[in-house]
This record gives sequence, structure tokens and C-alpha cells, in this order.
Amino acid sequence: MTDFAGLLSGRTSWRREFAAPVRAFLRTEAGSSGVLAGAILVALLWANLAPGTYEDFWRTELSIGLGREVLAMDLREWVNSGLMTLFFLVVGLEARREFDLGDLRDRSRFVLPLAAGIGGMILPVLIYLAFNAGGEGAHGWGVAMSTDTALALGLLALVGRGVPDRVRVFLLTVFVVDDLIALLVIAVVYSENIELMPLAMAIVAFGAVVVLAVLRVRKAWAYVVLGVVTWASLLTSGVDPVVAGLAIGLTASAYSPGREELEQATGLFRLFREQPTPELARSATVGLTATISPNERLQYLYHPWTSYLIVPLFGLANAGITIDLDFLGRAYTSPITLGILVGYVVGKPVAVSVVSWLLTRFSGGRYRPQVGWAAVVGSGTIAGIGFTVSLLIATIAFEGPALAEAKLGLLSAVLVASGLTWLVFRAAKLLSPPKKALALLGDAEQLVDLADPVDPERDHIRGPETASVTLVEYGDFECPYCGMAEPVVRDLLQDDDLRYVWRHLPLSDVHPRAQIAAEVSEAAAAQGAFWEMHDLLLANQENLQPKDLLGYAEALGLDQQKLHDDVKRHVAAARVAQDVESADLSGVSGTPTFFVNGQRHYGAYDVETLKAAIKVARARAKMQG
Repeated sequence: MTDFAGLLSGRTSWRREFAAPVRAFLRTEAGSSGVLAGAILVALLWANLAPGTYEDFWRTELSIGLGREVLAMDLREWVNSGLMTLFFLVVGLEARREFDLGDLRDRSRFVLPLAAGIGGMILPVLIYLAFNAGGEGAHGWGVAMSTDTALALGLLALVGRGVPDRVRVFLLTVFVVDDLIALLVIAVVYSENIELMPLAMAIVAFGAVVVLAVLRVRKAWAYVVLGVVTWASLLTSGVDPVVAGLAIGLTASAYSPGREELEQATGLFRLFREQPTPELARSATVGLTATISPNERLQYLYHPWTSYLIVPLFGLANAGITIDLDFLGRAYTSPITLGILVGYVVGKPVAVSVVSWLLTRFSGGRYRPQVGWAAVVGSGTIAGIGFTVSLLIATIAFEGPALAEAKLGLLSAVLVASGLTWLVFRAAKLLSPPKKALALLGDAEQLVDLADPVDPERDHIRGPETASVTLVEYGDFECPYCGMAEPVVRDLLQDDDLRYVWRHLPLSDVHPRAQIAAEVSEAAAAQGAFWEMHDLLLANQENLQPKDLLGYAEALGLDQQKLHDDVKRHVAAARVAQDVESADLSGVSGTPTFFVNGQRHYGAYDVETLKAAIKVARARAKMQG
């Protein structure tokens, strides 16, 4: 049976819809956290039930040779230094996408996350050093730095059920700097015996990547070759080669395609449809691919692999430690274990909360969290989960019993941080609805994505003008997904504190009768019957021929001759074009696209999803009102 809710996430567009940068990342990370947790559990069972085979397997050597040149590493090193490069490529892509398209496109919004993220790394390191100053574990201070964003997001979904997406977005924006700084620490602090010639080769190869990216060269093989050269050169130089992935990811720009590019791609496909030759097939393929940013294409290719395979494989290869009572007794009195545990479960939440408060106060509220203070504290507690990057640093900094103690500290921090986060959000849920909304959502102004605000003198509006929530839909009368969304909108309009606005976005190159249907609705509006015609058009999407349209006018008792003349003279064409222009300015490239109080709604548009978005918007509106 077809999943109806799944259909209600579809859109008519010229390309795969570009999901909200952060929200797309959240879905993949939250889903993959269960796989990572399972891999950690398997590693622990394997290491305790058959400890000899666990270590023997991951120490198996694998070599690749080309002539006299041979690259040999054991399986664990191939995972840690090879496959994890792709993980950090995705980290770099996500960071760049946040700056180009996400919340951080407003650069002033990066000030607080940057400060909180840095503070959330410095304080845990200081706590760790307080436990280990002058001891053999002091060199491993980098283990206490980085939050495992993937695992943290996944466990937040588990222990913080019902927490608004805005809280998860805040968590990600705060700790987007974590992995970046941690990778710099690996490159500078945990790299030994640096050889300058291979390092220079890596810098030159990466410089070539930057030049190609600036020139928007789309030869994938060139990037692959240069990427491999950069990675191999760093490996030879003594610098951890995972840095290559991060650096290359940051060069991949993210952007939404313009209407002109999309229409050109549609034209190329039409040429192929009329004359299906290999040359035109290639031209159409290249044209369609060119509309999508390099960042999105690489994310689409690598993100599922890194989240569902590479990171869990990393956990399987590194999380295994043999646990017994003697080891636990020794480890939980070890400064390494205690430094990591206290650094994460105390240092992270204290640093995030205090830095956010200080910056808000001393900036006069100019820089403030985009969520409430309960969410800030909860983000700090869940940030006490450090695994992937921290474990990578631990494998570099430690060996033997010290490494086992570091692993135990990281695993213990996962459990304690999850429990603390549950307590924070449980306490917030016990508050009254207004206080709960303030505690979780805060009173900061949200980014407004809708370029043209609603104008009661011009827009078509259903519902009270004084409503606290406005739902704007860009639609196309021939778009089947708009037809499917219509019953959902009707259900939502039973809410007497919601106003609904329809704006035209006729996708003429895929729906040939959409433009005339839009002009007919405007001609009907001139006779005071826009919504009646709107409803008829969406109910009869397969019957939009001129005779059908005139029949609808007759059924509504309109002046058919006047309507015919208005449409023939394209009287309403300029009015429809205004809506299309506002869609372009708002970054809309498909139908239906919804905005809730000016902020774009991403994902499904079924009743429950939209009601949840409306509920959050109403809570924010009441706080700011």
C-alpha cells in the first residue's frame, strides 16, 4: 500500500527538493545513531567474549601496491585514517552548507554558537588537565574536547521526545565548530615527525582543488584524483590524513538553483524527449546535474554511507574494551577516566550555559540563543556525549591500559549525559504551557524566509486577519501534490486562529495549463469569486482546458464573456508574475511550498506535521506579542 504520509512530502519541481540544510542532516544523523549504538554494543560484547579475536582481526594488515610503492596499514588504521576521511568530508560539507544556506547565512547568528562551541571545548579540556596535570595522561587533553554530534542528536531524539526541531538546530549550530577545531588539533598537536616535502605536495594538491571549485569546474575525476593525492601526501607527511576530507568539504559551495537554470534543464529534457539520441541524453543529464550544487550532490552521495556504515564501522573497530571488576575499580579512580567523564558531563553544560548567558547579557541581547534557556542547558548536557572524534584522538594519544581507561570515560559520559538531558527536558515539560514554550523556544526573533510579507490589500486570504499564525502556500492548480494538500489545508482552517494565503507559482514548463488556470482564478477574483474558483480548479486538475474553465465560470454564475476577455487579454498576467517573483525571492522552486509565520516549512505537509509547526509558531507569536 502506498504510504499516504510519504506522498504528502512530495512536490512538483524541476529537481529533487533541496531540504532544509540542518533538517536534512538531522534526519540522517538521528536515524544512524541507533546503528552506531548497536556497533558499540557489538564491539563491547566481542571484546569481552572473544578478546583475542577482536584485537587480532583489527590488527590484520591490508596493503595496496603500485609498482614498488606499497601502502600497508592494519584494518583499524584503514578505518581510522582512510574511511573516516569521508566522514570528515561530510562534516566539512555540512559546515559550508550552514554558512551558505542554513541559519548561519546570517553571520551575526554565528557569534553565539561560535563562542559557546569554543567555550564548550576549552572548559572540558581545563577540567581534564586539572585531573591529569603533570601525569602521563596530560598529553591526551584533546580527548575531552569534541561532541559527537551524530550520537548526541540521535540520543536527544530518544531522551528528549517532543523537543522542537529548533532545539536540535541550536545543538548542531553550536557544535558545528567542534569537529573543525578538533581536526585542527589533530593536525597540529597529534601529528609527529612531520616531513615537509609530502606536506608541501598536499598543500599544492589542495590548492588545485580550491582553484577548480572557484572556477566551478565540474569534472568529478579531477577532484577525486586531487583528493587522493592530498590524502596520500598527508599520510606520508605524518599529518593525520582525515584533515583532507574536512578541507575539501569546505570548498564545496551550496546554493539553490535559479528558475532560469531549472527552465534550461527542462528544455534540455524536452529536446531529448523529442529526439532520444545519446548526445541529447548526455546533454540533458549534464544540464539536470548542473542545477544542483556540488555540496548537495556530495551530501546525497556520501552522507548515508558515512552515517550508516563508516561511523558504525569506526565504533566497531575502536569501542571494544575488556571489562571486569578489577578494571572498573582501577579505571574509575584513574585521572584519565575521571578527567574525561567530569570534563564532558560537567564542563560542556556549564560552558555552553555560562557563555550563552554572558554573551546575551553583555551584548544587550543582540547576540542571544535562538532557543529558551532550558534548551540551552539541555543542549549542553547532551553535548557531553563525545565519541567519534574523541575516540579517534584517544587512539592517537594513548595505548594499552590508558587507551582502555579513555574509552571507558567516553562510554560512561554517554550514559550520564543522556540521563542528565532527560532530567532537563522532563523538568521543562512539567512547566505550564506558556512557561514551557518560553523555556524551550525562547523569545529571540526567527529568520524570516518569506521575502514579501502578506498584504491584505493584495493577497488572497482565508481566515481572520488578526490570527496569530499565517500559513502561506505557493501553489500550482495543475500540480497533483497541491491537490493532495488541499484537504489538509481545509482541515487546518478549522483553527479559528489561523489565516491562509494562496500565492501562484505556475510551473508552466511541466504543467502547460497552470498559467491559464492561475489567470482564470484572478479573473474570477475580479468578480469576487477567487476562492470558489480556486476550489473548483484544485478539485478538477485533470480538466483545465478552456471549455472546462468557462464551464466552471458558468457553474459559479460569473460573467463568462468578461472572464473570457480578461484571460484572452492576459489582464491578470502581471498579478500572477508578482507572485512568481516573490517565490523566486523566497527561494521557492517547487509546489506546494508552505511558510508558517514567514518561516519556510520543510518536510511533509500532512495534518499532524503542519499542526505541530503551527503550534510552535503560535507559541512564539504569543511570547513576542
